Amino acid sequence: MSDGPLIVQSDKSLLLEVDHPSSAAARKAIAPFAELERSPEHVHTYRITPLGLWNARAAGHDAEAVVDALLEHSRYPVPHGLLVDVAETMDRYGRLQLIKDPAHGLVLRSLDAAVLEEVVRSKKVAPLLGARLGPDTVVVHASERGHLKQALLKLGWPAEDLAGYVDGEAHPIALAESGWSVRPYQQQAVDGFWDGGSGVVVLPCGAGKTVVGAAAMARASATTLILVTNTVAARQWREELLARTSLTEDEIGEYSGSRKEVRPVTIATYQVVTTKRKGVYPHLELFDARDWGLIVYDEVHLLPAPIFRMTADLQARRRLGLTATLVREDGREGEVFSLIGPKRYDAPWRDIEAQGWIAPADCVEVRVTLPDAERMAYATAEPEERYRLCSTSESKSRVVEGLVEQHTDQQVLVIGQYLDQLEDLGNRLDAPVITGATTVAERQRLFAAFRAGELGVLVVSKVANFSVDLPEASVAIQVSGSFGSRQEEAQRLGRVLRPKADGRTARFYTVVARDTADQEFAAHRQRFLAEQGYAYRIVDAGDLPAGIAET
Repeated sequence: MSDGPLIVQSDKSLLLEVDHPSSAAARKAIAPFAELERSPEHVHTYRITPLGLWNARAAGHDAEAVVDALLEHSRYPVPHGLLVDVAETMDRYGRLQLIKDPAHGLVLRSLDAAVLEEVVRSKKVAPLLGARLGPDTVVVHASERGHLKQALLKLGWPAEDLAGYVDGEAHPIALAESGWSVRPYQQQAVDGFWDGGSGVVVLPCGAGKTVVGAAAMARASATTLILVTNTVAARQWREELLARTSLTEDEIGEYSGSRKEVRPVTIATYQVVTTKRKGVYPHLELFDARDWGLIVYDEVHLLPAPIFRMTADLQARRRLGLTATLVREDGREGEVFSLIGPKRYDAPWRDIEAQGWIAPADCVEVRVTLPDAERMAYATAEPEERYRLCSTSESKSRVVEGLVEQHTDQQVLVIGQYLDQLEDLGNRLDAPVITGATTVAERQRLFAAFRAGELGVLVVSKVANFSVDLPEASVAIQVSGSFGSRQEEAQRLGRVLRPKADGRTARFYTVVARDTADQEFAAHRQRFLAEQGYAYRIVDAGDLPAGIAET
């Protein structure tokens, strides 16, 4: 036995002792194939999964490298069965290959005849294939490249895509040279993406994913389509690209509900692209308008189902997915892998914080006891109404008022799910409210006023969960949310993680009704952040001043 920092267990979990002198080397060794599950103070838990192992194979790591990493850093003998399973799981990747054939175009070639016979008989796979060319080769309909990869992944036979990429229409893009530089981890992310051809970069909110996108565009120097969550995000991307690259206003187009511009760099919203009329998607002509060299998917974990389907037609292009978390409550992370590409770079949130690139955060759960009348109304309500009742309690609104009063010297975001609750809070706090009904122009005006310090408090709905850059926000108060969404919790914390000029700690409050579904959902929502190493302090609403003062 060695004194390594890693404990490898037969259930495929890996326990990493953070304070061990060799922990950094061990973390680096297992990062390509093991997924971080939890990272509290002293012991971090990783998990070996088939998808993680196939991610590693796609990135060029073989089973021998994985086994060597486990044996080198493990404190105790590694279970033999686990090592066998690792080798056999990784061996499944690449027995099927997608390649270009000069005579027949795209074909599926097998290095194992039995595997090909198995998959061609699948009801999901057969419609995606064309003529059989021999015992080890079958034609693939070019438009089904993505669908086929997705179907094969679900069968447990992930295909190695060797068909390559078209370069697309060249377009000069360079990074601006003055006033800023690409951070080391951002450059590593770009290099990992480029070397792999396509894939996903996972970075914390506030760590500069847009810069990674801009640097990838400069590396490609080709026409680029950027897909974003909303029009505000589209315009923030535009401003970032104008500030950080050689692109001019005339070279960047917006394709949204209000504008339909197709230019060498086009920023389109998922919503307008997936608009369906009379059974068809009329805006799909956008995809054919140019010979794109690069497709960037912002907040890739949110890809709506139609975009998943459309992605199949873009498999010949380089694809970069950007996200803070690949967590999906519907478990469709595998679709991101098969249609966008494997994860090419991932950085733990607390590692980026330790380097000073995002603000430290203090997460506080404020528990409210409902008064008897509200508690009885909750108890007697229909199950589907209970969460709304406890989330919108008058008691919670009073707590929010108190929290805002405690932070009058800071800029505060109040975030919620229910519009009537948000309107009420806006009136109580004398603060503007931003919801889905707020026009893009008004949203931009209010965000700009908040950035300039003219507004101290903003009340926002879930439209502000994503791609809203408010570096001045240092306090967020969450009063209600989308049930147990871990991904939403991570995004909301991200609103306050931009580094503060004075170095102060960000505050993230969640106001929760005790002994209700609100408390149960809060526990589930917090799981992702707890896994990233953020510990929630629990404070009773009656002890707020002491709770806030505590550090």
